[in-house]
Amino acid sequence: MKVTLERAALLKSLTHAHRVVERRTTIPILSNVLLRADGKALLLKATDLDLEISESIDADTGLPGAITVPAHVLHDIVRKLPDGAQVSLESEEGGGQLQLRSGRSRFSLQALPESDFPDLAAEKFSHSFALSAGDLKRLIDKTQFAISTEETRYYLNGIYLHTTKSDDEAVLRAVATDGHRLARVQIPAPVGSAGMPGVIVPRKAVTEAQRLIEDAASAVLEVSPSKIRFTFGGAKGEGGPPQPGKLGPGAIVLTSKLIDGTFPDYARVIPSGNDKRLTVDRDEFKVAIDRVATISSERGRAVKLSLAESKLTLSVTNPDLGSAVEEIDADYDASPLEIGFNARYLLDIAEQLDSDRMLLKLADPGSPTLLQDDDGAAALYVLMPMRV
Repeated sequence: MKVTLERAALLKSLTHAHRVVERRTTIPILSNVLLRADGKALLLKATDLDLEISESIDADTGLPGAITVPAHVLHDIVRKLPDGAQVSLESEEGGGQLQLRSGRSRFSLQALPESDFPDLAAEKFSHSFALSAGDLKRLIDKTQFAISTEETRYYLNGIYLHTTKSDDEAVLRAVATDGHRLARVQIPAPVGSAGMPGVIVPRKAVTEAQRLIEDAASAVLEVSPSKIRFTFGGAKGEGGPPQPGKLGPGAIVLTSKLIDGTFPDYARVIPSGNDKRLTVDRDEFKVAIDRVATISSERGRAVKLSLAESKLTLSVTNPDLGSAVEEIDADYDASPLEIGFNARYLLDIAEQLDSDRMLLKLADPGSPTLLQDDDGAAALYVLMPMRV
């Protein structure tokens, strides 16, 4: 194999690849990135057996071939090369080393053969549909914060993606919950998504997709009962729409195993009878909570909301530090109510809302509260109260 390419292009692709590679693994080949020179491109592929990323970049290919080398080491080397440098990669057929040259720098890296590298992507996908970058970003950004980190409840360690009906309209819905809070966001169902199996996309795949969509114009999702594949289009404003699973110019393919489990019936925890409505200025609410939470205990982070006519009082009491109280204006005309929440959870949800005013629908101090921009909003959040 012999290939020459720009340092910036190689570094960008290696940055994507090395994030997938685990730093500690008992299987040596999983520490490596696959490099395959073919035609006028260099293919890079990395996997941890649960997640796989593939990307093709323009390159001057003198001799086709393939080899695998340590991903983190290669990334660090290329990262430290000067801007604008040209990088030459060369290996002998059947050889155990890769030679890297750039300017006056020379590196010789231990390599493993391509034949040892696993292939995660061999799968037939039953459903395929296109999404704009904005729609996919919205589904992920507004739900991923609620993914559970509790490994024993593995079926909550991802985003539940499925199609359903809402007000007689077909929608694609993303849901995440950690048992204390729930996030649910939906968009009109894309063409091709009807009847897709409900799938739980793991946290690592969600995080990587969230990063990759930043530079993409659009994406194609393919779903099967056991895997999901994202094909991200070229940089915004460049090239046409991505083709499913195809590595065209600027395209990136991310394939992930799904979480094998049953997501709980989240509809049961979304309250429908909360009759007390509180509307507040979102920014004023966020700042006030952040201020009073300064003295809350790190363990509980509890803040008490005292609701009275046209007024909301936020208070925190910490036996070790003291207390804090702040009042803000609010639209509220129901009976007085006191309810406690985790301040961090309240702030996380407030950050996800889009409008200047946020609506809280409450029932009593022991029942879940519904939070959203307004009635019928595409994004809604449920928060369990705390005892204060």
